[in-house]
Amino acid sequence: MSDPEAPRTAPRGKRFDPIPGWAGVGTRVVHVGRLPDLNAGAIAPPIYQTSTYRYPAEFSEAAAGGHVHLYTRITNPSFEGPTEVLRDLEGGEEARLFASGMGATSAVLLSLLRSGDEVVALQDLYGGTTDILHDLAPRFGIRVREVSASEAAEPERLVPRGTRLVWLESPTNPTLRVIDLRRWSDASDAAGAVLVVDNTFATPVNQTPIALGADLVVHSATKYLGGHSDLVAGAVIGASALMDRIDSKSFLGAPIDPFAAYLLGRSLKTLALRMARHNENGARVAEALSHHPDVEKVHYPGRHSPEEEGIAARQMRGRGGMVSLSLRGGAAAVPRFLHHLRLVQVACSLGGVESLVSVPGETSHRHLTPSELATRGIDEGLVRISLGVEDPDDLLRDLDEALRAAHPPTAAL
Repeated sequence: MSDPEAPRTAPRGKRFDPIPGWAGVGTRVVHVGRLPDLNAGAIAPPIYQTSTYRYPAEFSEAAAGGHVHLYTRITNPSFEGPTEVLRDLEGGEEARLFASGMGATSAVLLSLLRSGDEVVALQDLYGGTTDILHDLAPRFGIRVREVSASEAAEPERLVPRGTRLVWLESPTNPTLRVIDLRRWSDASDAAGAVLVVDNTFATPVNQTPIALGADLVVHSATKYLGGHSDLVAGAVIGASALMDRIDSKSFLGAPIDPFAAYLLGRSLKTLALRMARHNENGARVAEALSHHPDVEKVHYPGRHSPEEEGIAARQMRGRGGMVSLSLRGGAAAVPRFLHHLRLVQVACSLGGVESLVSVPGETSHRHLTPSELATRGIDEGLVRISLGVEDPDDLLRDLDEALRAAHPPTAAL
């Protein structure tokens, strides 16, 4: 058994400063990945804005130690700190950064799958992921079987032997259904499949899928990990044996930019603080609006059913800052509601310090037909809110006033 007091060290001989084993997540996001002795003692890491590096005379010896840099498409010192933080938080053996979440997703799918393979994928996924599975995968002879969130309650029936890969999100986008990751892990293991979990909505502060049996974790780091709506990035974390098979630089050429990596490393230092407020605001808004006369339904992790509440209580440490609302009045109420918001801004994306609202049927899931939207529980009055870190009372007032303005009382006859 490992000593909880022992320093936390990186695998494969990385040079990061050791962090005490007893350090909590709020401390680790600040201190994991430190390399001051290699950066002239700088507390804030520099940005290595270079495309290439001097070829060392001792190349073979340096390469064997894993410390040589050749070309920024392959490695850059700016990547090292945030990569190590994410590896540590998610509990994986290795992590890699990408130019975007879609870059990370594409790298996983194109590296691990080949013609004739079958993928089992949750139906309720981010629209870009669905696009790849619907449009790109079949061109390479890859079969995709979709599973609805309701069917997902019995994964043992859904993952036959020979399945190559399983792709899940929990909570789902945009209806925030909660999937039992431990049970899916067991079913995937029994079938010999690789289980990939998109952990963008939860973040490793609220949920660690690898600890629940997932093989790989994918993030759109643009969202909560970046947290300020000023960078685009992606990440994959997992076991070394799988990570070695995932191409991020050579063929696909999707590395993160050094400046974006610097911004991501800076943002990760406040991730625990930000998620605490996102969690608080999500819980406050979900509870308050569940009783609002102008809201037909509140979508929030665990609210769909007692069974999902039990799963969320077991596998999540916080429920996050995402809340979706089905407005009374359907499609007619949506533009009026959006128009009357004053603090919450109408924009796609999520996870920033500012609150944003979007209409999934017109943004992330615009490629789906009306019947496909309905099958996924995305009704015409559904809006998705990413609650930022503003004062919760201010957000509640803004949402309440916009809802009431969208549903003016009927004039007396």
